[in-house]
Amino acid sequence: MAIRRFRRSSNKKKTSWIVASLIATVVVVGAWVTVCTGGRDAAPEDITLGQAVKDTIYKYGLPIEYFSVRHDTVAPRQTLAELLFGYGLTASKVYALTSNCPDSVFDVRKVRAGQPCTLLTDMDSAATPRYFVYEMNAKEYAVFDLTTDKVTRGELPSEWREQTCGGVVESSLWNAMIASKASPQLAVALSHIFGWTIDFFGIQKGDEFRLVYEQEYVEERPIGQFRIRAASFRASDSLYYAIPFVQDEEELYYNEKGNSLEGAFLKAPLDYYRISSRFTNSRYHPVLKRYRAHHGVDYAAPTGTPVYAIGSGKVIEKGFQANGGGNYVKIRHNNTYTTTYMHLSRFAKGLNVGDRVAQKEVIGYVGSTGLSTGPHLDFRVYENGKPINPLTIKSQPKKPISEENRAAFRIVCDSLIHRLDTIQITVQTPVE
Repeated sequence: MAIRRFRRSSNKKKTSWIVASLIATVVVVGAWVTVCTGGRDAAPEDITLGQAVKDTIYKYGLPIEYFSVRHDTVAPRQTLAELLFGYGLTASKVYALTSNCPDSVFDVRKVRAGQPCTLLTDMDSAATPRYFVYEMNAKEYAVFDLTTDKVTRGELPSEWREQTCGGVVESSLWNAMIASKASPQLAVALSHIFGWTIDFFGIQKGDEFRLVYEQEYVEERPIGQFRIRAASFRASDSLYYAIPFVQDEEELYYNEKGNSLEGAFLKAPLDYYRISSRFTNSRYHPVLKRYRAHHGVDYAAPTGTPVYAIGSGKVIEKGFQANGGGNYVKIRHNNTYTTTYMHLSRFAKGLNVGDRVAQKEVIGYVGSTGLSTGPHLDFRVYENGKPINPLTIKSQPKKPISEENRAAFRIVCDSLIHRLDTIQITVQTPVE
């Protein structure tokens, strides 16, 4: 019996020792984990990117779950300084932030009304501001570190999703896109692709389109960035295809025969607006109140609409005509053709006489300067020094698919045309 009691006592002591050891181990390990991670309620200043656990929620490159987050929107005519003052920052702090921000990262003078911004503060009672984030657009942002006064630039992660759409024009291509549940901005993208072959100022009711495209998404939100993977457009009795293909390290759109859709000149120097006056030798001038020649085409468009060079060339004139074209730009494209763009509200930044410009490069913006009764672009084309009708200018297409690339193009082309032809057309419901 004595031996048995001794054994039970020994077993109890051994068990107690094991339990005590385990408790001590748990305490030590818990303390070590707390030190390494800073604890769940650690102060934000003790948190570094390396210390944050893998499931930490990040946004703007910051572990935002460790901060109090305040979302805001820039008010009309509100400056960056006024925004920061509203968050309780001192004048010296605001000056340090704005003066330390290089324009290459973010131009603090270009804060725009309606843009989202976010303030991150400590979760403690002091609620000390730590970061201010300004979203320049749906994708890009600037982070102001309110501790170090440094400013960095970043991009929100995005993904491209492939989609299709098809529709029939009832009133306008813009409305047809909306009816097909697609972004109306795709109407502009289509006009860019077919701009050398189709007059988008003259599309008619019943014209059809089909598209295979990719749209960029940021945080499940679609943004206005598109990649057209294939397109078709039926205008009157003609069917046009646009098939992208890389040749000579350049991706262009080609028709089903392998001919480039892109010509030496654009069909029009701006996107998708109506013609208000055509080329004529006798037009009643609305300001001068008399008939005279109008050797150009007037495109009515809102002030600020971008104006493009219809082809590559050299800027030979840039100036102002008080009693004529207002702000104007003249471009020489080659030994034969010269174009003039008039009544601009302003010129493209940095544009100077002698500059080389590329086709579809922005050279200015629609306005109403000079002799004008409203915002429009007066566009003129000269052939060997003589004015010609811009709507009848002939443009030679770029190089077609080469013989060595024709077999590869045929495979791509046939596959995309089959896919386009199977896209269902959405018919716009008439408004009663």
